[in-house]
Amino acid sequence: MKSSFIATCLVFVATLVGHAQTTTPPSVIPIPQSMTIKDGVFHIHPGKSGRGVTKIYADEASLATARFLSASMEKSVGKLAVVKLKSGAAVPANSILITSQGAAADLGEEGYELSITTDSVSIRAPGQAGLFHGEQTFLQLLPPQVFASQKNAEGISWDAPCVEIKDAPRFQWRGMMLDVARHFFTVPEVHAILDGMALHKMNVFHWHLVDDQGWRIEIKKYPLLTEKGAWRQSIGFKLDPKSSTAYGPDGRYGGFYTQAQIREVVKYASARHITIVPEIEMPGHACAALVAYPQYSCTGGPFTTDLPGGVFNGIYCAGNDEAFEFVQNILSEVLDLFPGKYIHVGGDEVLEDNWKNCPKCKARIASEHLAGPQDLESYFIRRVEKYVNSRGRTLVGWSEIRTGGLAQNAVVMDWVGGATEAATAGHDVVMSPLADCYFDHYQSLNQAQEPHAIGGYLPLKQVYAFEPVPATLKPEFQSHILGAQANVWTEYMPSLNHVEYMAFPRLCALSEVLWSPKASLDFDAFSNRLEPDLLRLEKLGINYRHAKPEPEKAETTK
Repeated sequence: MKSSFIATCLVFVATLVGHAQTTTPPSVIPIPQSMTIKDGVFHIHPGKSGRGVTKIYADEASLATARFLSASMEKSVGKLAVVKLKSGAAVPANSILITSQGAAADLGEEGYELSITTDSVSIRAPGQAGLFHGEQTFLQLLPPQVFASQKNAEGISWDAPCVEIKDAPRFQWRGMMLDVARHFFTVPEVHAILDGMALHKMNVFHWHLVDDQGWRIEIKKYPLLTEKGAWRQSIGFKLDPKSSTAYGPDGRYGGFYTQAQIREVVKYASARHITIVPEIEMPGHACAALVAYPQYSCTGGPFTTDLPGGVFNGIYCAGNDEAFEFVQNILSEVLDLFPGKYIHVGGDEVLEDNWKNCPKCKARIASEHLAGPQDLESYFIRRVEKYVNSRGRTLVGWSEIRTGGLAQNAVVMDWVGGATEAATAGHDVVMSPLADCYFDHYQSLNQAQEPHAIGGYLPLKQVYAFEPVPATLKPEFQSHILGAQANVWTEYMPSLNHVEYMAFPRLCALSEVLWSPKASLDFDAFSNRLEPDLLRLEKLGINYRHAKPEPEKAETTK
């Protein structure tokens, strides 16, 4: 939840202390809650040993976080030794201190204080997430070349301006969803996305692992899910087959993550204080599952994963108890792999045609005294939620899970409405509206000069103008808005290069919307700070779209 500090610290401050001349505020994204700029710089003296070499000191609880900072600079600056700080010992000059000791309690779990003087750097936070975020800010204060994967040309001075920063996020859910069901992305490619998120203090990775066109997670109890459901005959979506490398030895298109690979990604994300929320679609968007196990549908099939974009009849049978046992067994393995609080079950775009004509579903409607097939989704989600809750987790679903009555403890991910109603009823909400958060939309009206996209238009400025709290929501219910996330649906993004182009720098803009005080948001100032940030992305090896002037008239492609 938001700390008391956020409620009181609402204005970004940039003040030059000791000089009359003006200065350009450091290019930090997202902009901190408060920042005072002082005279001078702190200079890092890299080296293996000897007097004058900069070292990182940390209390015992913060050693892993300190080592992460050292490792982040090793390839560019040079590795800095991490030294355990003895209790009561003074920190020497020319050092970087990472500690949870003496931190202000009102910073909350993710807040931090960063102090840079000419002699030293100190990052204090109550928790390790806050220390990590403070490290990201410190890295952004250094030359962008710090993010390079190899040592840079001689002559770079590793200087950070002297500042005093007190910072904490506005929202607790700052996310990005990546769809790997339409096109498969490898573990290193997922890592690259997580790196870009961590740099901008995004903390939730919504991993869309299942849809009609592909099943991407190994489930040991049901091996056919990946043997059959993870593959299709072609790349689909009228794309150039050469635009992706996700082909198996037999030429089929697709792929999946083993459970060992899932654990690897979870560990990688956790080290960056990013929680992964897996999505296992149900009761609809289940063609990939039903290709392998058609007996859990109403019709028995046949089903296929060779599908374009759209909504199809791959629906679990809501009248078949064995179908519920099937999804529960799947969720059991999924929950063992992902330790986070939330599990996403989709719940969107469910066609009721199969349910209307299914004898088992008709019997379920009668036995549960439901009004009709329209209430079967609510029944399905409520039944699944009981299992999810029994495992100590919280169910998340798209806007449509409100149909027929919302499950008792469910979180609504609002993409087509319902946030105000759900929050007023006491449910937590994650905002992800189609108009402002769908990064599969074009970034320019001049579509002829952009990579092919699903449609729509979402420029950088509109993302930055997005306000997550609905204007119609009364103040007493606004705490139920957990935050927001970007959705990267990949029907027309068959490569990581394309995904990154669509995500960045729009994700940079959203990160500031979700982290920084609303009163501090200024698009022109953000645009000025964005230029060095793009260089950081370049050094990280992340592709991005550079802002271009918009045409007077739109040019569209077909």
